[in-house]
Amino acid sequence: MPPEALSGTRTNAVLNAPVAGHGLPLVVLSPGFSLPRSSLTALAEDLASRGYVVAGIDHTHETATTFPDGHTETCTVYKAKPDAAFGEKSTRTRAADVSFVLDRLTGPRPAWKDARVIDSSRIGMAGHSVGGAATTWTMLEDRRIDAGVNMDGTFWAPIPARGLSRPFLLVGEDKNGPDGGDPTWAREWRRMTGGKRWITVDRATHGTYTDHTLLMEQLGGDIDRGITGARALEITRRYVGAFFDLHLRGRARPLLDGPSKRHPEVRFWDTKKS
Repeated sequence: MPPEALSGTRTNAVLNAPVAGHGLPLVVLSPGFSLPRSSLTALAEDLASRGYVVAGIDHTHETATTFPDGHTETCTVYKAKPDAAFGEKSTRTRAADVSFVLDRLTGPRPAWKDARVIDSSRIGMAGHSVGGAATTWTMLEDRRIDAGVNMDGTFWAPIPARGLSRPFLLVGEDKNGPDGGDPTWAREWRRMTGGKRWITVDRATHGTYTDHTLLMEQLGGDIDRGITGARALEITRRYVGAFFDLHLRGRARPLLDGPSKRHPEVRFWDTKKS
């Protein structure tokens, strides 16, 4: 994907927009390994339009990160061997990053001038790939997070035997069903004791849950396995948004109850309301 194509892309978001509302729930987004926070822009925009404050994180040294003073820290771990030890270390590091961000947004001296609109009693986290995998560990380490979403990430740091009792959503490509290629999903599913959903999307790939499929499609690139960027975006927004609406706002969302005629690509692997 040409850098100039990305730098010239315009989104629906604008800088320094006035804040509307008060008592808003907060959702933290953690991108995949080596990806910037902007890779989840479409999801962030949709959540913001629903009335959430959204904080996207660039994890320093896992992607190029530009700080407020203008200096940039480059990605220094892109040559690392992506084995289990590295995955677990990245998971734990990201959990610490998220807790730091929560401290800076909801603490007594917040870094954001409009932080007063955040309701710190309603916080969610979603992530893609290792960002999704880090969500469970962050929830275990930081009780402030009430609900989490993993978008197609392998769980490198196992949930301990005591389990995770808060709501969680698994969203994956079609091979990540119970009998699929990632055994960590079934393992972690058994240790999740709160309200939970496990869904997969037919013809989805690992990048389906980011902006990349849509951008590649608009640039004339090949789209693997057939799901269009627009459809991928719609499904991601609808199901992730519905999950947070249910668990952070207490709003009923029948979309999460089972298969939908409007979304035949989406498969539910367990619809029990635990």
